[in-house]
Amino acid sequence: MDLWSSRTGFILAATGAAVGIGNIWRFPSVVGRNGGGAYLVPFLVAVFVFAVPLMILEINSGRRTRADVVATFRGVRPGFRVFGWFILAVVVLILSYYLVITGWILAFLVSALAGSDISLRGLTDTYVPLVGFTASLLLVGGVLSLGVREGIERLTTVLMPLVFVILLGMAAFSATLSGFSEGLAFFLTPDLSVLTDPLVWSAAFGQAFFSLSAGMGILLTYGSYVGEDVNVPEAATIIAVADVIVAVLAGIVIFPIVFTFELEPSLGTELAFSTLPAAFSLLPGGRIVAGAFFGLLFAAAITSAVSMMEVWVSTVRGSTRLSRRHATVLVSLFVFVLGMPSLLSYTPVQLRVFGTPFLDLLDDSVGTLGLPVAALVISITFGHFVRHDETRIPRSERLATRSTKYLLPPVLVGIIALQLLFGVDFPSWHILPGNSRDRALVSAGALVLIGAFGYLLARFRHRLAK
Repeated sequence: MDLWSSRTGFILAATGAAVGIGNIWRFPSVVGRNGGGAYLVPFLVAVFVFAVPLMILEINSGRRTRADVVATFRGVRPGFRVFGWFILAVVVLILSYYLVITGWILAFLVSALAGSDISLRGLTDTYVPLVGFTASLLLVGGVLSLGVREGIERLTTVLMPLVFVILLGMAAFSATLSGFSEGLAFFLTPDLSVLTDPLVWSAAFGQAFFSLSAGMGILLTYGSYVGEDVNVPEAATIIAVADVIVAVLAGIVIFPIVFTFELEPSLGTELAFSTLPAAFSLLPGGRIVAGAFFGLLFAAAITSAVSMMEVWVSTVRGSTRLSRRHATVLVSLFVFVLGMPSLLSYTPVQLRVFGTPFLDLLDDSVGTLGLPVAALVISITFGHFVRHDETRIPRSERLATRSTKYLLPPVLVGIIALQLLFGVDFPSWHILPGNSRDRALVSAGALVLIGAFGYLLARFRHRLAK
């Protein structure tokens, strides 16, 4: 049986799953769009009142069953396995374009280390993104083929401390910039008037859930490797605190640079790939700063991609008799093929659907609607259909169960209803910051797309099992 070697190993691995590019490039963007420091109030509420309880529920459910996502859902009710395949569909569709973005980051990292200039437009006018995507996928597959301890745990044991060291070093550097005080004031000074805006609260939920990998099946999978001696509420809280610290440090790093060069603080993808690199070139030691920044982004992206792909490797192993190595190869090939449309949408091919890049279409649909629906499915399934003997569990776990059972579903239903019925756009649920399209069109087709894909996956699984 695969198990983490220790409590620390699990916490670092789960922190690696939580700490992704969303913490570093999306968090400052969302803060900039939602009232600066005032946004931290609903964000912390979303993290500790809603996301952490769901994390506890997921980890405990995975530890109880010691099974993959589909088997865990099937263990609740045989017919619920379809929900497991739905979760898998959401995760792999997100992974398919998340690795494309990871490939961009790798290209910028190599460029910074080589001392050459690069722009996102210049990059996507070539086929270099194919190299970055393939290299990132091979790295993720190589890590997973080594197993839970030798692969995932060893990677996160190295990269997570490195992420914190780089962030602290860059924060110290930002403190020397002329815009440090202004940037810090924008970031941390609350404008409490924005707290009456429901879109600000939705922004907080979008950031909290995606950032902490809550409601994606990742913690169900990682939870199945957790030993019985681990205090789950304590571990979930540590993971959440570490995730928040990374997000706050990212703001402390980025906003002083933004205000030093009078940039727009609410920019998203453009800020990370165009504006900040231009600013780095004007700083003393700018090449080192750029290398550190894109190295930080790449480390965060890889650990998150590993966690998403492990959900699939675990399920393939549970549904077939394949070894971990063979399952990893199969999943890697599947992700490579699935990622091609998103990859080609940002190359000279410029693959479009109704004039929209395919990658953006997935981000607008699966990224913004798939995530809250997946979280809702998990909260209802394990909150309402699994019996919890509250006389035998600690008080902290009882509170977590009640939060995910009674508080979380109405909030998620409201967010989903606003997207489906009124076409309301929630930019903070996008993985690509600042991305937004025709929400009515995209939201209407998102569930159909995910549902059809999940059905095809289930059919493929039955054929593979034979």
